[in-house]
Formats: sequence, C-alpha cells, structure tokens
Amino acid sequence: MGEEAGESEDQPREIAGDIQKDEKPGKISRTVKVLGWVSLFTDASSEMIYPLLPVFLTSVLGASAVFLGVIEGIAEGTASILKGFSGYISDRLAKRKALILAGYGLSAVTKPFFAATDAVWQVLAVRFVDRVGKGIRTAPRDALISETTSADNRGKAYGFHRSMDTLGAVIGPAIAFLMMWLLRGQGNNAYRWVFLAAFIPGMIAVVLLVTTLREKKFEGKAKFPGLRLAGFDRNYKMLLLVVAVFTLGNSSDAFLLLRAQNLGMKAYLIPLAWMVFNIVYAGTSTPGGMISDRIGRKKTLLIGFPLYALIYIGFGFAHRLVYIWLLFAVYGLFYGLTQGCLSAYVADLAPAEVKGTAFGVYHMTVGVFSLFASVIFGVIWSSSKASGPSAAFFFGGALALVAALLLWRFCGECVAR
Repeated sequence: MGEEAGESEDQPREIAGDIQKDEKPGKISRTVKVLGWVSLFTDASSEMIYPLLPVFLTSVLGASAVFLGVIEGIAEGTASILKGFSGYISDRLAKRKALILAGYGLSAVTKPFFAATDAVWQVLAVRFVDRVGKGIRTAPRDALISETTSADNRGKAYGFHRSMDTLGAVIGPAIAFLMMWLLRGQGNNAYRWVFLAAFIPGMIAVVLLVTTLREKKFEGKAKFPGLRLAGFDRNYKMLLLVVAVFTLGNSSDAFLLLRAQNLGMKAYLIPLAWMVFNIVYAGTSTPGGMISDRIGRKKTLLIGFPLYALIYIGFGFAHRLVYIWLLFAVYGLFYGLTQGCLSAYVADLAPAEVKGTAFGVYHMTVGVFSLFASVIFGVIWSSSKASGPSAAFFFGGALALVAALLLWRFCGECVAR
C-alpha cells in the first residue's frame, strides 16, 4: 500500500527528492541528516523552556492546573490543526522547504518573548505563536523525509530524525539545569535568563536550514485530490481513529513535570528529570524505528500502547521521587519505540502525491484530541479530591488500552512500495 493501485515502480517519482540520488540502500539520506540537525538545535531551544514552564506558570505566575491544561491544549491543538493545512499547501504548491523554513523561523523568534511575560495570558499568547511555527513546518518536513527515503528504510529514517530531535531535548534541559543552578540566587529572574538564552540554538537551526537544505523540483505534475479522505484507504482511516482514542488519554507532558514537583522535586532538578526521559528517547528512537521495519508497524504499536498504560498507572500510584525518575526513563522507551513507527505507518499508508496532506491530517487529529485531552486531564486532576492526580493518570492509561484493542481488531499491517 502507500501508492494508488496502478502506479508502476518504473514511473518517474513525482516527489521533492529523488530517492535514487539522495539515498544509498540502507543508509540515511542527506536530507534526513540535515533535518535531523535542524531539529536538534530547535528542540534544544524549546526544551530549555518547556520543563520549566509548568513550574513558572504555577509557582511564579499563580496559574492553576486547569489553566495549565488550557494553555497546553490550545498551544498543541493549534499547532496540530495547522499541520493539516500546511501539509495540504505543500502538496498543492509541490514545495516543502519554504514552509519548513517559515515554521522554524517563527518558533525561533518567539523564544525571547517568554522572558518578558509577567501574566498568564501573555504566556498563552507566546506559546500559541511558538506552536504556530511548529504547525507550519511539521507536515511538510515529515513528507520530505518520506520522499527521500525508500519504503523498507522508513522506520529507521524517522527513528533517526526522532533521535536527533530528542538529542536536542537532552541538551536543552541540561543547559537549563546548569543555568538554573548557577543562577539559583537570582530568584524568579533565573527562569527569565534561561528563556532568553533559548533564542541562540533556535537561530542556529534557522541558519543551518537556509544554508544546507536542498529541495529538488518535482519531476512531474501529480494529480492533487485536495484536502479530503476519499483518496485514502480503510487502514489509514482506522489508524486515525486509533490515534484519536489514544491521544484523548495522552495529555500534555507538562502534567508529568507537575507531578514530579507535587512529590517534592526541586525546581532546578525538573529539567534533569526531563533530560533522563529524553536521553532514553534519543537512544531508543533509531532502534525502535528499525524494529518496526523488521516486525511491522502494527506489532510495534501493540507493544507500545500497553507500555504507555503501565507508565501512566505508575505515575498515578507513585508516592516517592525514586519512582518518578524510573518512570521518566521508561516513558522515554515508549516514545522511542512508537514515534518513528507512527510516522512510518502514515507514510506507508499515504498515496505518493498526497504525503503532506496525509501527515497533515494525522497531526491535525492528534492536535484536536490533544486539546481535549489536556483540558480533561486538568479538570480530573483538580476536581478529584479523593485520589487527586491519580485518577487523571488512570484515565489516560485506560484509553491507551482501548486504543491498543482497536488497533489489534481493525487496523491491518501495510507493506509499502
């Protein structure tokens, strides 16, 4: 699957990068490597801010858990909804790089504005604009990776990209931890200095993208069906359903960081805990993608979703900080196993001429249900007096098991061409 019936392997590929020229068999393409480095610097920038933001909002600006859920839901939901339109536009224009550059550039220039915020609504506004940048770039970037990678190497390629992206998420919290420790006498101003410094790696990513990413022209003009699901097969549509159910229980990771604080973790240690998660995530992403190339996407996800359920149940029962450190590490394993696999699954199921649209609709689905998930999680967290945060984590774990059941029953394995 992945291309419409009747297409021949001998036909010219109507894509933005020629696989035969860009990739040797079994190797990661130059385009994927460049995008990996760009993502590394961008994520280093973002992750200098992200693990500190929940504490900054709740402890410094006085936001509630519900409002934290609203901020994260709106931010991530907006980003993912925009991914649908940016993927569609990149297919229609037959261009990827311009949208990729616009997205990374917008995210980079917003970073210093976090340092200037002194009200919750201002954080919401800056976070919103930052995630708009992510929404613009993600689907065209994922489509470009697919177009410069052979079908039997997709899991490895997406896993490598996630590895580089997540390595940046190791570097970012490490820098944030060091700065918070060195500035621990500065009080709340320490947060603002870290937010301001995040601008530097973000701009390095933009310069790297401008100077090193090459986009080849389409070799032909493909028939573009527009933004609709009629051209996609049943397996793709069922995968969207599975992703929707799972995402409804997959609230913002900000709540995991808030859980760590609730159990007594010091503010300057929170970036370190997030770094543990990302070290494991980075180290397992490429092997996780390769596993999905070998045993199939469906089987890999059927391992990952139940693992997620166990992790969230663990966060619900945890009562000592040692468990939180262990759970963050296992959470990194879950992401390493599943994220590259999911991207490769979408690429396998998408017709060649609408890769951007396929990734856009996939990310849009994630975004819409992320919005609901974070708000629901925040409400359960705040309103459940007897069990507190535990009930919210149990809810997330239960939906992951439902998603696994739907995947097992209704989704087929796809052998892409």
